[in-house]
Amino acid sequence: MTKQILMLNLIGLLIFGGTSYAGTVLPFSPGERLTYEIHWTFIHAGDAVLEVLPDTEMNGVPARHFKATASTVPWVDSIYKVRDTMEAWTDKDVNYALRFKKDQNEGTYHKKVDLIFDKDRNQSRRYVKGLLQHTLDQPAHVFDPLSILFSFRKRILYKTMRFGMDVSDGKKTVMGEAFVQGVENVKTPMGIIQAFKVNLDVKHLSGVFKKSRDAELVVWFSADSRRIPVKVRSKVKVGHFTLELVDYRPPSEVK
Repeated sequence: MTKQILMLNLIGLLIFGGTSYAGTVLPFSPGERLTYEIHWTFIHAGDAVLEVLPDTEMNGVPARHFKATASTVPWVDSIYKVRDTMEAWTDKDVNYALRFKKDQNEGTYHKKVDLIFDKDRNQSRRYVKGLLQHTLDQPAHVFDPLSILFSFRKRILYKTMRFGMDVSDGKKTVMGEAFVQGVENVKTPMGIIQAFKVNLDVKHLSGVFKKSRDAELVVWFSADSRRIPVKVRSKVKVGHFTLELVDYRPPSEVK
């Protein structure tokens, strides 16, 4: 068992969105909650939750607040226990990142990262366990590994569409590329959902993706105005990983 069994970081790193979007109404808002089961081959190994939290402020700037958590199921806990959390803050229109925090607890590995984006200087500062580790110049519109997912959901998809966007973990910034292959019917515990099949370029991804010759990463987004990620599938040298949407709670009126 390796850290890659937990797919929390994958949720963010696999998505590379764009800055254009349809209108001013976002397809998500506070109160939305998506719950996933994480499968390694055919084994249910963990669970993940993706949430839009109430709007807030970050250094006096009105901000959106997102959160993702992931954990292994009890039988995996005895082998390799995982409890990971990511939080991200962006401007209200989700055009650029303001801050990203990650708390990793995977087996005996523990790490806390705080990534702060200085929009005035187009620069980021990455702190690990409270100590400044990296300072990096950034593009004007850059996202962290979690908020990039929500930036992507602003876009209207169509077959054969290609796009890219800058995403950074504070150590490096890369341009990710994606291709919309078409529309498929995806079977989920909530029924059949029509979704766009999107192939992600994995050449910039590290870890098990870099070590796998035929690595593959595919995401299915609901073919409606919400553009919900309903399924994620990856193929790497240690096997097949899948995230499947098992529950969806729509946004509330809470702001």
